[in-house]
Amino acid sequence: IFSIVVFGSIVNECYVNKDSPELLCIFNENESACSYGIAVGVIAFFGCIFFFVVDLYFQQISSVKDRKRAVLLDLGFSGFLSFLWFVAFCFLANQWQRTTMSTAVLQGADAARAAITFSFFSIIVWVALAVKALQRYRLGTDMSLFATDQFTADPNAAYPGYPTGSGIESTETYQSPPFTETLDANPKGYQVPAY
Repeated sequence: IFSIVVFGSIVNECYVNKDSPELLCIFNENESACSYGIAVGVIAFFGCIFFFVVDLYFQQISSVKDRKRAVLLDLGFSGFLSFLWFVAFCFLANQWQRTTMSTAVLQGADAARAAITFSFFSIIVWVALAVKALQRYRLGTDMSLFATDQFTADPNAAYPGYPTGSGIESTETYQSPPFTETLDANPKGYQVPAY
């Protein structure tokens, strides 16, 4: 949501006309500041959608290696986006500080402040996501990460053991124990074929 606020406010209100028909970025008339804010916002938005879908289907990934790759990708992307949002916040705040106020700039001032504020909040959110991905990675082969069967949440519950069946042993045997039969030349029911 923060990325939508950042790139949406820049696109909608941070381009103004100043004594010319050409639209100028209100961040010190620096087109790079607006373009960078929009690019980081769009990248973060689509990245969030991608990792939301990955989280939905994470339990259905059967390979441990593929799960590890998904968690590492999440960790790397979150860390990278944390850095990009930090740069965006510093860049936008610096350019806004250098901007000379005029009536055209005052029209988009609230949107510029919103973009700066939400880029700062995005740093916090993406750092938290990176920490969460790091914790998930450190779990490694923990059963809750890689198992598809969920155990009860009660910490006092016993661990489910190996299923044993009905508990009643049958007295019937399908096969006689080895070496206990007497060898009969013509066992009952068996006829020697004549050639």
